[in-house]
Amino acid sequence: MEIIRIIRIMQDTSKGHLLHSRSIGFVPTMGALHEGHLSLVRRARQENDITVVSIFVNPLQFGPLEDFERYPRDIEGDTAKLREEEIDILFLPDTSLIYPEGFSTYIEVEKISEKLCGAFRPGHFRGIATVVTKLLNIVKPTRAYFGQKDYQQAVIIKRLVKDLNMDVDIVVCPTIREHDGLAMSSRNTYLNKTEREAATVIYRCLTEASDLIRSGIINGIYIKGLMHERLLKEPAVSGIDYAGVYDPETLDELLEIKGDALLAVAVKIGDTRLIDNMLVTTTKGR
Repeated sequence: MEIIRIIRIMQDTSKGHLLHSRSIGFVPTMGALHEGHLSLVRRARQENDITVVSIFVNPLQFGPLEDFERYPRDIEGDTAKLREEEIDILFLPDTSLIYPEGFSTYIEVEKISEKLCGAFRPGHFRGIATVVTKLLNIVKPTRAYFGQKDYQQAVIIKRLVKDLNMDVDIVVCPTIREHDGLAMSSRNTYLNKTEREAATVIYRCLTEASDLIRSGIINGIYIKGLMHERLLKEPAVSGIDYAGVYDPETLDELLEIKGDALLAVAVKIGDTRLIDNMLVTTTKGR
C-alpha cells in the first residue's frame, strides 16, 4: 500500500494508471474506519484495477458548534485496516493543502441541500460538495463509492457530478448494520452503554414504518406521526430533527405514498446526533 500526502503526486499517480487503462475505484472517508467503510473498500477492489481510499476530516462540513475537534481520529488503526484490505493507495492530504491560504471557491447544490439534514446543519452540504469535488478532481476515479446511510449526501453528489459533467460513476452501497440493526457510524463511539442500547429504537422505528407502507398504508403524515411517537417513547431520545416519509429523488416530504418512498430519521441520543434511512419499494413503484 502506497501512502500519498501531496496532491500533485496523487494526481500524477492517477494519471499514470489511467494512461495504462487501469480503472480506479475511490472511497473518500473521514477515517475512524468501521465495517461500513470497509464494505465500500471491498466493493471498490472487486470492481476496479486500482483502489484508492482517502482520509480527510473536512472542516468545511462542520458547523461552529459541531464536533470537528472531537471527531474520532485513528490514523494508525485505519492504516492497519487498509493494509489488511490490500488497497493500493491511501491518500492522506493535510488541511493546508486542500484549503490553502486564500481558498475561496465553494460548490453548492441548491434546493436539495436545504432539506432534511441541510435544514438543521447550514453549510454542511456546501462543505461536502466542495471537498468531494476537489477529491474527485485530484484522484480522477472511474468509480467513487458512498454508503446509503448518508442518503442525502449521495443524492447531492450524484447531482453535482451530473450537473458538472464529471466523468465518474457514483456507486451507492447498502448500509451496514450492527447485529441489533444500528447503522454503523463513527459517531456511535460517542454513545455510552445506555445510549447505545437506546439507539436501536431508530432501526425499529424504520422497520415498523416500512411494514406499514408494505401493508398498504399510504398516508405519509400518519406514518410520520407514528414514527415520532415511537422515537419519543425512548427516554434517551433528546430531540428529533426529522422523521418521516420522503420522495427518494427530490427528498420532498410525501403526504401520500404513490410509489417508492424514503424513510429517514435524524435524532439526538443524549448529545449524539444519529441519522438513518430505509428505502421502501412498493408494488406501485415497480
